[in-house]
Amino acid sequence: KYELVFIIDAMLSGDSKDNICKEAADSVNKIGGKVINNQVWLEKQKFTFDIKKKKEGTYYLMNIEMPGGLVTKLRQALKLKEDILRFEVIKI
Repeated sequence: KYELVFIIDAMLSGDSKDNICKEAADSVNKIGGKVINNQVWLEKQKFTFDIKKKKEGTYYLMNIEMPGGLVTKLRQALKLKEDILRFEVIKI
């Protein structure tokens, strides 16, 4: 069991945010994982420093299940998503 936390630009429209979140869930499913829960953690949070020239972000929390060997593949897939500013995969 893992938690995936990722940040996207807070200035995007609601539909764009939903699409990015769906793409992240699809990335988990494509590599053989399973999304248990997906939610907005913080709607609009100001950064201490700019991330990719953005000042605010929306934080998402996704609970997932997958074998430990697939974490590297998930990280590689998420690095390719330009709309995701930062992410972290944490083992529960």
